[in-house]
Amino acid sequence: MISTSPSSGGIKGRELLPFASQVVRGRWFTVFASFLIMTGAGATYLFAIYSKQIKSSLGYDQTTLNLMGFFKDLGANVGVLSGLLAEVTPTWFVLLVGSAMNFAGYFMIWLAVTGKIAKPKVWQMCLYICIGANSQNFANTGALVTCVKNFPESRGVMLGLLKGFVGLSGAVMTQLYLAIYGNDAESLILLIAWFPAALSVIFVYTIRTMKVVRQPNELRVFYHFLYVSIVLALFLLAMLISQKLVVFSRAAYAGSATVIWFMLFVPLFIAVREELVLWNLKKQPINPQTQVIVLEPQATEAKETAPPANFSATQDENKEISCFANICNKPERGEDYSILQALLSMDMCILFLATLCGLGSSLTAVDNLGQIGESLGYPTRTVSTFVSLVSIWNYFGRVFSGFVSEDLLVRYKIPRPLMMTLVLLLSCIGHLLIAFPVPGSVYVASIIIGFSFGAQLPLLFAIISELFGLKYYSTLFNCGQVASPLGSYILNVKVTGFLYDREALKELAKKGLDRSSVKELTCIGTHCYRLSFIILAAVTFFGALVSLILVVRTRAFYRGDIYKKFREGETATDQTDTDTWKAKN
Repeated sequence: MISTSPSSGGIKGRELLPFASQVVRGRWFTVFASFLIMTGAGATYLFAIYSKQIKSSLGYDQTTLNLMGFFKDLGANVGVLSGLLAEVTPTWFVLLVGSAMNFAGYFMIWLAVTGKIAKPKVWQMCLYICIGANSQNFANTGALVTCVKNFPESRGVMLGLLKGFVGLSGAVMTQLYLAIYGNDAESLILLIAWFPAALSVIFVYTIRTMKVVRQPNELRVFYHFLYVSIVLALFLLAMLISQKLVVFSRAAYAGSATVIWFMLFVPLFIAVREELVLWNLKKQPINPQTQVIVLEPQATEAKETAPPANFSATQDENKEISCFANICNKPERGEDYSILQALLSMDMCILFLATLCGLGSSLTAVDNLGQIGESLGYPTRTVSTFVSLVSIWNYFGRVFSGFVSEDLLVRYKIPRPLMMTLVLLLSCIGHLLIAFPVPGSVYVASIIIGFSFGAQLPLLFAIISELFGLKYYSTLFNCGQVASPLGSYILNVKVTGFLYDREALKELAKKGLDRSSVKELTCIGTHCYRLSFIILAAVTFFGALVSLILVVRTRAFYRGDIYKKFREGETATDQTDTDTWKAKN
């Protein structure tokens, strides 16, 4: 017999199979499966580790490498295709398409880098990495959007947790590749090809939208998930520091990877615990005064919202008005916008510009970490330390912005865009630490940039869901992040890559050499990235000023009850259910 508490009862042997079915089909198992899928959805953050391998094996200069980095960012952030596909196909199909794209894109890169195929042209390599990186949008759309719709009143913490696991994925996959392949950057590309694809295939049928049945202890459960993820992040940080001080053996890396896998499955036990509480409540005798409504997953999927009383009249009105006629006739903030209404609104334009400046600068910094470390004389092994620091603090930024912004919003009505402004100002400090380096400053810069980069994404996604509604959220949140690859192209390829190569060519000229004399164009010294990161700091500061405009525009909206419409359907029976739930727990 499995029991949770003296009052909760247990499960008899004949009930194990039905209970297991309830667990796998329940909302909490969807959350657990989404955590694992998100853990494999951050492969793009590992580019700094294996980019050196691409550069040396294929003979690229920094501008060409940064062009690949741009196409990586383009694929990772242009998720309009996955969003539109999610509007017309089931979630399992979206996840399978993403899985196939992930494997195909990164496997081709691995074949090229290892010399197993003829050297591809630059445009082919850009295409491969764009396809591979674009797959993470299918994972995001399938898992993240589904969880937000399943937990609409906890969207801030839900986004923080899910994007937090994406942030940790870089550090998690680094530990896995060290345990499986050793310190071999080429094999890391192979791991990136099969690992995320396998996770999506394994859990493909467990991710789906269900009817919202809010539990009174919902926030407490999310905090339990948060505590588990914090322990995982601290363990990864401890391993990072230990591996910096001590040379790990293959067995030690294997032990570290085993502990990480165990921690990744701890949320499953939390999910089982919550489903067990539901199971025991269903077995209680029905009391008309304290009836508890438990909706089975298959029933919730089949139920449809009843049409309003004036449905026919509304339908007739809609027939007379074209979709384009309503573009300028936008609903109130928080209501469901159409895709065109949202994209052409002033709020979205402001968000777009702030994201272009903030995320574009952060992506540029993350993509160039490998070459930044090399130019400042850090050993090769230290580069993976920078990447892991960015990954871990990326996680802390995501959960911090998700949980703290939600708490500040509920308690003090502080607009979420204001927190984005503060995060962008923090990011400026990280860029300046790279522009004017001192011994060890890159470690601090990695922490600041990782934290601020991670914090921006949950804020962006939450703001979009709050201002424009959830009806077309799978498309709108993907459209909202299109600005970041555009910013990355301008700031990474046209600014940072160009200025780096210019400094490297100056060094060659001083030695009496030209570009044809060397296979790999390299710059060494503090001057290599100084001007680039001064520009990045200025652009990010401008983005912070732009986001302040959104703060002013939305402050009245955030002073109200933005979650009111999700509670309008509650009845007296629902309150009785809440009291019963609390009594049982």
